[in-house]
Amino acid sequence: MTSTPIEAGVDEAGRGPLAGPVVAAAVILDPNRPIVGLADSKILSAQKREGLAETIKASALCWAVGMASVEEIDSLNILQATLLAMQRAVLGLSAQPGRVLVDGNRLPVLPMPALAIVKGDSTVPVISAASIVAKVVRDSIMDNYHKEYPQFSFHLHKGYGTALHISELERYGFLPIHRKSFNPVRTMIARQMQQII
Repeated sequence: MTSTPIEAGVDEAGRGPLAGPVVAAAVILDPNRPIVGLADSKILSAQKREGLAETIKASALCWAVGMASVEEIDSLNILQATLLAMQRAVLGLSAQPGRVLVDGNRLPVLPMPALAIVKGDSTVPVISAASIVAKVVRDSIMDNYHKEYPQFSFHLHKGYGTALHISELERYGFLPIHRKSFNPVRTMIARQMQQII
């Protein structure tokens, strides 16, 4: 009877926002230290997510985070940048998994077998754990951006294209951390270029 390979779960946070990096996390859970309450990070409260993230970091066999910058998102496109962040997260693990389970329907290039699982963040505990870590890390980055750019409410909208964020863009213009390939920023840049011409 063959033993089950050590599995890492992988998920990302921040594919959709207009600002900030895309963040991926890879987690290998300890089968002897099960974690109660793992779920898709999007359905958990911020307080619950943060508590679970601390538990995951303390009790997992190992975990790692990988990111792709705004510049990489703009030059590669968001899908390729997301896969790059996932690859960086897996390669950052201190132990090499025998298999990687990735949320979604696309796989990063990896040196070990991998399986893409649609809605894996809500059905596979190790992917849920990765989704929680990725979301908490990215939210923390966006909270820090609010301190750096207090005119933007990054602590509230986390860079997503909410009505509040759009109104801030219209009022203050875009920042270096905004994704230039995403609308409405792309349109704002095109408008500026036309005015220069």
